[in-house]
Amino acid sequence: MNHNDVSNGLKREIGFFSATILVVANMIGTGIFTTSGFIIQELGSPGAMLLCWIIGGIFALSGALCYGELGAMFPLAGGEYVYLRESFGKLTAFLSGWISLIVGFSAPIAAATIAFSTYFFRAFPNLLPMDMNASLCNSSILIVTPVTMLASVIVIIFSLIHAHSLWFGSRVQNVLTTFKLLLIVSFVAGGFFLGKGSMPRLFDTSQTASVFSGSFAVSLIFISFAYSGWNAAAYLGSEIKNSARNIPFSLLTGTFLVMILYFLLNLTYLYALSVPEMSGVLEVGAKAAVTLFGEKASYFVAGAIAIGLLSVTSAMILAGPRVYYAMARDGVFIKTLAKLRKKHHTPAHAIVLQGFLAIVMAVTASFDKLLIYIGFTLSLFAVLTVCGLIILRRRNHRRHSTYKTWGYPLTPIIFIVGNLWIIFYSLKDKPLTSGWGLGTIALGGIIYLVISRLAKLKQRSHDR
Repeated sequence: MNHNDVSNGLKREIGFFSATILVVANMIGTGIFTTSGFIIQELGSPGAMLLCWIIGGIFALSGALCYGELGAMFPLAGGEYVYLRESFGKLTAFLSGWISLIVGFSAPIAAATIAFSTYFFRAFPNLLPMDMNASLCNSSILIVTPVTMLASVIVIIFSLIHAHSLWFGSRVQNVLTTFKLLLIVSFVAGGFFLGKGSMPRLFDTSQTASVFSGSFAVSLIFISFAYSGWNAAAYLGSEIKNSARNIPFSLLTGTFLVMILYFLLNLTYLYALSVPEMSGVLEVGAKAAVTLFGEKASYFVAGAIAIGLLSVTSAMILAGPRVYYAMARDGVFIKTLAKLRKKHHTPAHAIVLQGFLAIVMAVTASFDKLLIYIGFTLSLFAVLTVCGLIILRRRNHRRHSTYKTWGYPLTPIIFIVGNLWIIFYSLKDKPLTSGWGLGTIALGGIIYLVISRLAKLKQRSHDR
């Protein structure tokens, strides 16, 4: 069967450029502007931090190479859900889709909008008569602050944009991402040529961490979150033109471009800030701007970064609902999520569900806990997906793919071993937060069993 001819009711309106932009937009977001402070706190060494970003990039590129072949085999909406359904069966596929809903998209959307709000209020402090982190609710469960309120509003706005139409949503996405790329290039170039940094900071070796230490592995959790999104184009397989070619090459092009930009951005942070100045800082981009360009320039940079963060929010709100839509069409999830808007063929019901969950997470979880929770759980299912590629190859599905993974079998081995390393140390060093990830998976298993049981009872009743 020619998968390029099957769109499952969705319209193929996205070309190579927009697919690549989607990958870049999904990757360059909250992580690169917020995680470096946490990483340097773990490692204590600029050299170890840069090496960590390079290794994380190699893992992401290896994953993109493998997903490229899977995308060429099955160029349909749903990404990992479809790949795992074909390799491991419905239960594993459902769990992947469930994790995509909770961890893959809703939680990162919450994290991205919280980061946007934090940078926004740093850029425009006069808009607030109080501290931006001042609690508006004394509940031990809800975190209602100006930051989380603005984050919720952003989720609603972009959910409406992408529910309207794919054409309009993709154009908004392209504009935001182009702006973000210009911002990063300008920040790096301006930092080194015009900024007031210090080159010796790049070579500070007063404290360092071993590559095989728990601290290095835990840092890779933060980095895996920053690189998450390298598989974005795979989720819109039913809406990408010439998908068997454009899916793999958009994944590769986008991931490689982001690897370069991430390395340059981290060099700029280290040029601007010492290890103690960076350590544990959330708004590391804005703080670096203060050192490089002065206090006034930092407001401009913080505002520009905030707008850039809208790009990743938009990209995730666009990509995620295609997974839940594919699950609903297979009859393993809420049926109403399989409905499309009649005029523009967008999965509006799935977009609404995702938006609701993202808002709930934004007002109930702290930022750093979200990062560990996201990185650990996504690594687990990415490993299963790449293992699925090996299984499908053994079943001779390779003949149906127009693209073959470069460096196979070394490429999937690098990805699998690297991510298993991250998973092991996540469980060892952050057992409570990792436990929440495992608990989310277990809850998904229970939901699947309930849905399957109800479906069987309904079928029996129908047969009678």
